[in-house]
Amino acid sequence: MRDNRKQILEMLADGKIGAEDADRLIAALGADVVEPPRPTGGLPKYLRVLVEANEADDSADGLTKVNIRVPLQLLRAGVRLTSLIPPVAREHVNNALHEQGIVFDINQLKPANLEELIEQLKDLTIDVDQPSKKVKVRVFCE
Repeated sequence: MRDNRKQILEMLADGKIGAEDADRLIAALGADVVEPPRPTGGLPKYLRVLVEANEADDSADGLTKVNIRVPLQLLRAGVRLTSLIPPVAREHVNNALHEQGIVFDINQLKPANLEELIEQLKDLTIDVDQPSKKVKVRVFCE
């Protein structure tokens, strides 16, 4: 699809088609779908979560979109801040998480763990099909 968009934009730049025609063609390709960027070799800066749900009754165009972009520096800083939590408070946090059914030990949260997760999270796509709607969830780093 990326090549088709590029070809349409080249035709527009060459004057072979007008702006309205280019817009219509790109819309027909579904150009407003955000695709994960190709790896450039540098460290990713953002965690992206995209959700698209086709819903016939909820909106005028039948499409619900969610686009969340979280700076990875925020996540990295949060992980570093856990080292400032006193050990007694960490135990309380672990107990509260466990009571909610979340088996997680905050003492094991280290910057290296986050970097390993980021490295493994190249592109995760989750498709959820329901009879009344189709939902696509994409999680990736860019």
